Amino acid sequence: MNPITTPAPSRSAAGTAHAADRKLRDLFDGPVHLPGDDGYDTARLAWNRAIDPRPAVVAEAEHAADARAAVAVAREHGLPLTVQSTGHGTHLPADGGLLLRTGRMAGVRVDPDRRTARAGAGALWSDVLAACAPYGLAPVSGTPAIGVTGYTLGGGAGWLSRLYGYAADSLLSVRLVTAGGETVTTSADEHPELFWALRGGGGNFGLVTELEFRLYPVAEVYAGMSLHPVGRAGGTLARYREWALTQPDELNTSVILLRTPRTADGPGGWALAVRAIHAGGADSARRHLEPLLEAAGPAVTGGFGAMTFAEAVPAFGGPPPAPMAVEQHLDLLRQVPDDAIETILAAVDDTGPGEEAAGSRLMAIELRHWGGAMARPAPDAGPVGHRDVPFSVIATAAPADAGRDRAAGVREVAAALRPHATGGSFLNFLTDPARTRDAYTGDDHARLTRVKTAWDPDNLFGRVHNIPPSRPRP
Repeated sequence: MNPITTPAPSRSAAGTAHAADRKLRDLFDGPVHLPGDDGYDTARLAWNRAIDPRPAVVAEAEHAADARAAVAVAREHGLPLTVQSTGHGTHLPADGGLLLRTGRMAGVRVDPDRRTARAGAGALWSDVLAACAPYGLAPVSGTPAIGVTGYTLGGGAGWLSRLYGYAADSLLSVRLVTAGGETVTTSADEHPELFWALRGGGGNFGLVTELEFRLYPVAEVYAGMSLHPVGRAGGTLARYREWALTQPDELNTSVILLRTPRTADGPGGWALAVRAIHAGGADSARRHLEPLLEAAGPAVTGGFGAMTFAEAVPAFGGPPPAPMAVEQHLDLLRQVPDDAIETILAAVDDTGPGEEAAGSRLMAIELRHWGGAMARPAPDAGPVGHRDVPFSVIATAAPADAGRDRAAGVREVAAALRPHATGGSFLNFLTDPARTRDAYTGDDHARLTRVKTAWDPDNLFGRVHNIPPSRPRP
């Protein structure tokens, strides 16, 4: 399967693009790129190279006024609008439209007394972590290279979520440009229905320029990842499904089967990994982890220790991975029966040690325990769906050869797990835009549709995991 592309634009489309370009250059402080310009081919690409977008024009916003200008120009010239920070969560190409990059709007301001932060639309979690660390505070964050805005609007399940809920649950206010070009601030007291929708409904409702969210007093954690022989995977997964349900909210964990690369020190191949962050003392963490690590056996490499939260988050994934074509599938499970464990084990039994990932083969498959505060929403919590489901299985493929069917291995896992899955999903891990409805309960999706109809009746912000308005204008 090749990256998703479209044909070259027609003359009329090119004329529209040039008109939009002229208008943007009059209104815009940030760089603007047309096809053929220096910088266009860099600016048009998302981190996720599963798509190969060909926008008519790319604009890089410097501030909120640029964002307003982009909305006005897109509407005036009938250009589909795509908003992108890093492109980790971009699954629809911005072909023929206006691609607005927000990476230059990356400012972060921390109020240590109120324990809050404000982050611009293009801020990364690394920016927030660095700003919070001097105060011993931590956000409910994703991996450092991920954008704050897309992660949070999609729900945001982080390594403190069992203790403090989803990232969306920590939102205090959102400043955005509406489809009509108006700048509004939403909160529990201002436009509360829109604020509800933004906390899990994705980028459907406006162009976000700034988020304000809570921070938490987590100066130090006990965290790490250990690698073990893959032959211990069956027993470890079986213990994990029982053990995880008994653990305190301070402990966030997952068990992963991952493909390690060939190096000078070894042939690579599949390994069993245990990941954990405990927002508490080291002695308590060691006691809680002991039964799981006993099942996993002696570690081949890696381990756990006390560190700051800002140190712990990047320690899980190492250096930020280079852009690549990624296919993922998440299933939610109420239980993890033996057949589901057998499916996970079978999914990684496709090569001998030392062989590298190729074609549609998986890179990783993870069993994660959710629960805790994620399953105890406040009465006014946003539409993050399926909070009561305790487990997920996430399969990831990222082949070196984008010409191959990158989704085949993921589809095989999905088909085998279907009898055990709820059918629900989680927006941040959803790579198939056709399944957007699966991320919500029926009632929440209906309510989101009403909010969408009120704030974006023409579906200007539709090149996302879209929730279409109920009465689109002709």
